[in-house]
Amino acid sequence: MGDLDARGQPITILLNCTVLSNFAVVNRLDLLQSAARGQAATTEVVIDEFNEGVVLGYFAPASLDWLPVLTLSPEERVTFHRLRIRLGAGEASCFAVAHHRGLRVATDDSDARRYAQRAGIPVSGTLGILAQLVRSRVITLEEGNALLAEMVQRGYRAPLTDLSTLLE
Repeated sequence: MGDLDARGQPITILLNCTVLSNFAVVNRLDLLQSAARGQAATTEVVIDEFNEGVVLGYFAPASLDWLPVLTLSPEERVTFHRLRIRLGAGEASCFAVAHHRGLRVATDDSDARRYAQRAGIPVSGTLGILAQLVRSRVITLEEGNALLAEMVQRGYRAPLTDLSTLLE
């Protein structure tokens, strides 16, 4: 059996710091928690990166208590060190775990997404999560586009500015 969260839900996706950061800068980690539906986790390395972002003032301190933190197995650590040559630490940790445990990864890092495509690891990102929130009527399209615009204003390099193209 795979990893389970505190309520016994299966973990299916790993959240990378790029996605966590995009929701943190607009103070809407609650939306990310809602979208995760208890099926997301992250790694210790990503938590360290997130906390460094808080220390550097990129976003306000925020609780990630809802997000299970996975520890890399010895095999995953070997994969992590191999991937670390071409990916950032957070991305490498998520993809090492995803590779060994058959999970998806949520990341906005373009190098990491290219690696995922080559490795056959399914990915999503901030845009996909915002679109999911609109589809599930947690937020409206207008609210989603407003959040996206604010994320872009705060440094997210999104390939589009209107979520409606993802909803067609």
